[in-house]
Amino acid sequence: MDLGLSGRVAWVTAASKGLGYASALALARAGCDLAICSRGEEAVTAAADRIRAETGRRVLALAADVTRKEDLERFTSRALAEYGRVDVLVSNTGGPPAGGFFDFDDDAWLNAFNLLLMPAVRLSRAALPSMRERGFGRIIYITSSGVKQPIQNLILSNSLRAAVTNMMKTLATEVAPYGITVNCVAPGRIHTDRVDQLDRGVAERTGRTLEEVQQQTAATIPMGRYGTPEEFGRAVAFLASEAASYITGSAIQLDGGMVNSL
Repeated sequence: MDLGLSGRVAWVTAASKGLGYASALALARAGCDLAICSRGEEAVTAAADRIRAETGRRVLALAADVTRKEDLERFTSRALAEYGRVDVLVSNTGGPPAGGFFDFDDDAWLNAFNLLLMPAVRLSRAALPSMRERGFGRIIYITSSGVKQPIQNLILSNSLRAAVTNMMKTLATEVAPYGITVNCVAPGRIHTDRVDQLDRGVAERTGRTLEEVQQQTAATIPMGRYGTPEEFGRAVAFLASEAASYITGSAIQLDGGMVNSL
């Protein structure tokens, strides 16, 4: 299926591994040129090399910490200078620490705010003028199934990703007249390093092995397994495509049927 993305320009943050990398690779496979970033220069350079080798697309790779305003300004200005425009924004970040309400002080909450909400705000602010000028844009925020059904021991993620989701709903209404769609993808148990880390935490707290935790969790998912990053990336590429031109203001669950709420 031709997604109509050939020659488009996509920005993807936190793209050296996991869901960010899977999203960037899927977009490059669909024909996008990329600007990607992550905190580690060596890691993001290696990711760019792999994407170029497989797809032949142009990839601008920069080291940037998404919690730092100046880093995001440097990333977005370099990307605009390199390509002259942006068509697709995939705002992705790492996750905040696991824990309950009494585990975190003000600094922890502010750090989560700066990790999860402000990058989405700043990246969108940088991308929207170019999208409005051309009458086309796709903004995709990577969130979590916790926005639909809060996940135990992840109060920071549950709270701040819900804020991103409500920002998405509001922004989608504002920019729809300009041909710009704004959506979230809310992953469930996708097999990444982050999910392995969370599962190890559960194993340590409950005295089970990692394998036992993952088997028992998979048994609660109707499809009986964790998802793959490749499956996630394909969903992102679809939302970025011409085929998804009438989907906006939506939080798309990618969870194998795990969350039953509306």
